[in-house]
Amino acid sequence: MSMEIKQHLKLSQQLVMTPQLQQAIKLLQLSRMELVDVVREELLENPVLEDSVEIAAEQQKSSSATSEAPSASAAPEAEAERIGETEILVARASEDKIDTTTEVKPDSRSGDAVADFDWDTYLESQSNAPPMPTYRPNTEDLPSLEATLTRGTSLFDHLEWQLKLSRNFSEAEERVALLIIGNLTPDGYLDASLDEIAEEAGVGVEQAEEVLRRVQEFDPPGVAARTLQECLLIQARLIGADDDIVVGMITRHLGNLEKKNYAPIAKDLNQPLDEIYEAAKVVMGLDPKPGSAYTNEEATYITPDVYIQKVGEKYFVVANDDGLPKLKISDFYRQALSKGPKAREYIQERLRSAQWLIRSIQQRQRTIVRVTESILRFQREFFEKGAAYLKPLILRDVAEDIGMHESTVSRVTTNKYVHTPQGIFELKYFFNSGISRSDGDDLASEAVKLKIKQIIGSEDVKRPHSDQKIVELLGGQNIEIARRTVAKYREQLKILSSSKRRQVF
Repeated sequence: MSMEIKQHLKLSQQLVMTPQLQQAIKLLQLSRMELVDVVREELLENPVLEDSVEIAAEQQKSSSATSEAPSASAAPEAEAERIGETEILVARASEDKIDTTTEVKPDSRSGDAVADFDWDTYLESQSNAPPMPTYRPNTEDLPSLEATLTRGTSLFDHLEWQLKLSRNFSEAEERVALLIIGNLTPDGYLDASLDEIAEEAGVGVEQAEEVLRRVQEFDPPGVAARTLQECLLIQARLIGADDDIVVGMITRHLGNLEKKNYAPIAKDLNQPLDEIYEAAKVVMGLDPKPGSAYTNEEATYITPDVYIQKVGEKYFVVANDDGLPKLKISDFYRQALSKGPKAREYIQERLRSAQWLIRSIQQRQRTIVRVTESILRFQREFFEKGAAYLKPLILRDVAEDIGMHESTVSRVTTNKYVHTPQGIFELKYFFNSGISRSDGDDLASEAVKLKIKQIIGSEDVKRPHSDQKIVELLGGQNIEIARRTVAKYREQLKILSSSKRRQVF
């Protein structure tokens, strides 16, 4: 068998992910906060880019600090220079488009075309172009500046403050107390053994136990406990409710108390049910997580990426550019294009990077608006009447409506939020599976969850509905659903089972 080398020609198509296309895809799936971080990082790395908002603020600050007022003849020139600055938050929408689903092929002529690109003419045209309008939404719903600047007191700070106010701790005992406070979980429980704390503080275990007992008397009641039983017993003792029934219920019958099985508790403690009910009220009024009120987790305020506004009988979708850096090309580097071939080569490379970033940001904003407009067409009744009228919707429906790929729609709707007349929602919220109805169109799963919540909210608390009963009630509304689906939706809504919702007293 002989072997020989032959040449064959084969024509094929393949997707080539250029760095520019990879950047566009990356920016498309970023959340608003992540996008701001990426732009800030690019502003630090690329000297050609500037934030026009920051530049304007600095110019205003410097002009206000100048003691001499500008002459009347100089004012028009300064105004003309300000208007003439190149502000390109986004490139021209009609000329530059990036479709992340389009097959991209390398072109040998593209490098020469970019190298021969007339940057002077491009920048001059951008300088003479009118500034793009910026949408400024109503900020009445946003928190005040004071609300965003305050910092809550942590559990450690609260306990350390009480420790410093106490005068009956020696230096060694204060060292032990600080170790105890420093080893508390966010819920307020001690997450270290006393042997380890005593050894690190250089004291005996008995002395550490005494310090722990005194720390447990601090506010909030029940802090520094090692178990749930100890936490509840401390609180019961501090409020003077540590009688034999309450203590016995805490130490031996927390499981029955959770399931509301009061008969076994009464039989074991040899007490009538009325006394058990009164003791159960006391235990249920205690706080199993005393440290949760002093969590240092700050509230996160959601800034919508797009607004849906109703004007008359029409809805309008507007991208929210407020808060995003307004990118522009630095005038200094624009003038440096004529300072030699090396400077021009360096600046052109940075200009290409800046141009692609601006185009990608623009494409991202346009794509979000297009997807939101498509959602508005499919879910018109939701925006008119509320969540009960949400329809089943999948990514493919929107992708086919706007001529994009499902993966692109998925990236756009992840961690993106829309402000609507019904409230602020993540774009993913509008995509739901369908639940069959015997009288016509399917119902969205979110609408079914809302109906389950309404049914449970109107039930008799002493005789709550079981999951099977909820299935029957939904069947009376022509909604066909399985019991396990009701249980799954109830758990997603964080609603307890009927046995745990039942209230005896």
